[in-house]
Amino acid sequence: MRFILGVAVALLLTTGCQPAADKSATSDPADGKAAPAQTPVERGKYLTRVGGCNDCHTPKTFGPKGPEADMMRELSGHPANDKLPPVPAKLFGEGGYGTLANAHLTAWVGPWGVSYAMNLTPDKATGLGSWTEQMFIDAIRNGKHQGTGRDILPPMPWNWYRDMTDDDLKAVWAFLQSLPPISNAIPDPTPPDKVPR
Repeated sequence: MRFILGVAVALLLTTGCQPAADKSATSDPADGKAAPAQTPVERGKYLTRVGGCNDCHTPKTFGPKGPEADMMRELSGHPANDKLPPVPAKLFGEGGYGTLANAHLTAWVGPWGVSYAMNLTPDKATGLGSWTEQMFIDAIRNGKHQGTGRDILPPMPWNWYRDMTDDDLKAVWAFLQSLPPISNAIPDPTPPDKVPR
């Protein structure tokens, strides 16, 4: 009897202490059926949407509720022909503002100067078409343009994204490479002393 009771307790402890399987990625709680696995492109699309990439990298149109992402130019970056208005002197700093954005939310002005949201489409001349997957991953991991170049400037939150898994970064890359290439040359960052006043 002790042996049977001991085996029953051991089985209960062994099975009861196993971590619950993560069903969130494979099942739909609404119907209890397994959800189909996402392709890397589908996963990357999901990650760019929940990660807010369109907030800065997609030009805007103005609707009844204000700026809305222009999905015909999805992730094509700061519009090349968009001219910034003059920035008032002494706008930033204590008692002022930390940053200012243009109407598209694709150009940001701050103490660092002006940064422009990059064209993330696979256009070879103006977007990510000349990059490799590893360059993209390195850029997100270390905050350097093309993984080794100049610093990636605010407001790009690369330091929040750098802890993404390799698989997730590869999925984002796969989605970006699946977009239609859009030719849109982004200006180089403007240093603080060259900001239009």
